[in-house]
Amino acid sequence: MLERLGDWKRSSYCAEPAAVDIGKTVTLMGWVQRRRDHGGLIFIDLRDRTGLMQLVFNPEAGVVHAKAHDLRSEFVIAVKGAVGKRPVGTENPNLKTGEVEVVVKELKVLNDSAPLPFMIEDETDVAETTRFKYRYLDLRRASLQRKLLLRHRVAMATRNYLSENGFIELETPVLTKSTPEGARDFLVPSRLAPGNFFALPQSPQLFKQILMISGFDRYFQIVKCFRDEDLRADRQPEFTQIDAEMSFVDREDVIGVMEGLIVRIFKEAGVDLKPPFPRMTYSEAVGRFGVDNPDVRFGLELKDLTGALKGSGFKVFADAASRGGVIKALCVKGGASFSRKDLDDLTEIAVSFGARGLAWVKLTEEGWQSPIAKFLSDAEKETIVKALGAEKGDLLLFGADKAAVANTVLGRLRLNIGGRLGLIPKEGYSFVWVTEFPMLDYDETEKRFVAVHHPFTAPMEADLEKLDTDTLKVRAQAYDLVLNGSEIGGGSIRIHRSDIQAKVFEKLGIAKEDAELRFGFLLDALKFGTPPHGGIAFGLDRIMSIITGSESIRDVIAFPKTQKGADLMSDAPSGVDAKQLEELFIRLAKKVEKTEKA
Repeated sequence: MLERLGDWKRSSYCAEPAAVDIGKTVTLMGWVQRRRDHGGLIFIDLRDRTGLMQLVFNPEAGVVHAKAHDLRSEFVIAVKGAVGKRPVGTENPNLKTGEVEVVVKELKVLNDSAPLPFMIEDETDVAETTRFKYRYLDLRRASLQRKLLLRHRVAMATRNYLSENGFIELETPVLTKSTPEGARDFLVPSRLAPGNFFALPQSPQLFKQILMISGFDRYFQIVKCFRDEDLRADRQPEFTQIDAEMSFVDREDVIGVMEGLIVRIFKEAGVDLKPPFPRMTYSEAVGRFGVDNPDVRFGLELKDLTGALKGSGFKVFADAASRGGVIKALCVKGGASFSRKDLDDLTEIAVSFGARGLAWVKLTEEGWQSPIAKFLSDAEKETIVKALGAEKGDLLLFGADKAAVANTVLGRLRLNIGGRLGLIPKEGYSFVWVTEFPMLDYDETEKRFVAVHHPFTAPMEADLEKLDTDTLKVRAQAYDLVLNGSEIGGGSIRIHRSDIQAKVFEKLGIAKEDAELRFGFLLDALKFGTPPHGGIAFGLDRIMSIITGSESIRDVIAFPKTQKGADLMSDAPSGVDAKQLEELFIRLAKKVEKTEKA
């Protein structure tokens, strides 16, 4: 029979009573984790968000003992009893409350539970789709609760640190203007302005710059952002940023304050970091590691052989160099043992990132084993071996193409091989700031320049004149913080002059009229005494997934979406009735079949 809580008040959480409390009477409330009947004594593990407490029901307790016979997993109960010491030999050193137990004198059954679709245990092989459908049960697992409780502490530490350093927490709009220049926007139709739409913010970028113009000097926000893009393990359609902006600062000011924030965040997780963090320029990162978010925990670095092999007898190398491309290589120590299937797998990866194939060489006892060996002179072979520090038993991999393609391909192969060979440490945190990104890139498809970060990033002062004369060599005052090969934060010093902002829009192919339509309020604001300013945004979900060793950011978000962007618990996204569409002046172009959201 279910009972009312009445005037019962919880005196402590399950994991709080300890040896010093022996003899005290406590009132506990929570869920039945498991029940064990020892032919007289009944033991219940009671669980709440703090942990477990062993309850003991003695036959001498009469009615209370009889009621305990009916308890099952996930029943919600309240108990009163005395804290006692566990009998010698029954202590559990792996449990915070492993020295004590509560001998129950009174019991209230507050609610029962239907049979569970899966057991509430840390280790489970239940399909993620099932876990997400019953997310409220999944969230009862101690492992997930620990992650979300740590996330809470990290958020509090963030607020405390930034407040101590003069930042003001201000909220920016969720319904805002669509300014497409990056990922796709989520659009929200306006009932009061038929045919017009709000957009959910991809970031608070424009508003935080407006706050600097408004004189608030230092702003921060732990903010939800939205991007309608293809999903991966480290992406969600809605995600959380630690967003900050500062006035009257340069890059060093921002980096200094934000390193302090990261140190405080990791201290909450019991990790002591030693700033300052290492730095490297974008060109160094791409040159050595092939990517702009380098995992610096292991070697296997790229080597540039363009100068040495530009006149090579191997046509692929010579052609790449003659077209302004590069010839780069990796030396995989012990890689000559790779099978043909291994090499085919690596070739498939190379092709997926834009390569036309993958040139490889095995250095064996018999000499060079490779389809390209016959095209290389002895002098070229000697040059390659010396440049790469190669020896017998090694595998050499080559990329010869446009610099962007060759670097990306070898950078991705480096990560794959690092994982295959166990070169990537399982523990530890390696930070690196990457600076001096290119400001603009050229999109061959759209035949125009595009912003590498975003169009509000300031060029380095030394490169300002190159905007007109040598556009692709303009470096940005941008900086990313990379942790274990994942970008966890990115920021920049912003453009604070309206004439420079207008010029950048022009370079991006945004006509003056279009710029006024999309960004007019910012351009107007920049004319009214805008201070130099800059900031950064950290991905809170990504930081938490790395700190907790989670395979996916979905494990550190209370209610995540699947990789198809669906919420299986609430069955969203879902259709709406015709009346709602009519009120919004929307007519579906064609019948859309309901798709599986798993």
